[in-house]
Parts: sequence; C-alpha cells; structure tokens
Amino acid sequence: MAERTIPVTTTVKTTEASTREETRQEERYLTPPVDIYETQEGLVVIADLPGVSKENADIRVDNNVLTIQGKTQHLAPGNPVYTEYTLLNFFRQFQLSEIVDQEKISADLKNGTLVIHLPKVEKAKPKRITVNVA
Repeated sequence: MAERTIPVTTTVKTTEASTREETRQEERYLTPPVDIYETQEGLVVIADLPGVSKENADIRVDNNVLTIQGKTQHLAPGNPVYTEYTLLNFFRQFQLSEIVDQEKISADLKNGTLVIHLPKVEKAKPKRITVNVA
C-alpha cells in the first residue's frame, strides 16, 4: 500500500493595479498520522483524526485509491469573535494493491481514532499445507 500525493494548486488573483499571490488558500488540509499493520487476515490502518465526528468522516475507495477525509468542528457554541488558530480538515490517500478485498473494507471511529480494516482476498491469504507421511 503506497501513499498517493495530490498536487495542490494555488489561486492567483489579479487586479488592474497590481498582481499579487494570495497568501492564504481557501481550504487547507492536515495529513493525519497513520500506522499500518499487516495481519494474516489483511491490513489495518489506524489514523488519528482528533475533532472529527462520525458524521464528518468520509472514507472511500475509488479506482484502487483509499481516501480518508475528516472535517473538524469547534465544540464551543456560537460564532467566534476572536481566534488565534483554526481547525484544519484532514486528508490523505493511499494506493491499494490487488491483495485487498475492496468489497469487505470496514471502518470504525472512536475518540478521534479511525481504524480501517482492509481484508485480503482469499487467494492472497497464507495457507497451511499438510504433509502426509507415506
């Protein structure tokens, strides 16, 4: 399973008086840290997504690419009057190999920790061969 990077495009706004590059992108993402483990049954991806609820987590597989997206929310009610930091959303992608059974992928999110189970296809699982003695 290899990480897949997406190029980020920046927008340049022009005015008649001058040309300048915007210093703040409209949407920025954090790359969530992940741990990937291989078991006999398949792969397990554990990603940290603090501040992301189940409703705001989007996990999908398209064209053999696993995409993890999470939108964070402020817990304080009301509109912020003054903020010194902003919560950023999460985004990460991985290229899947042919050993992953994409129909049986499952994911659990609990306390900001996302666990994705990527089971292997039956032919990729190790098999024990019995030895017969004649």
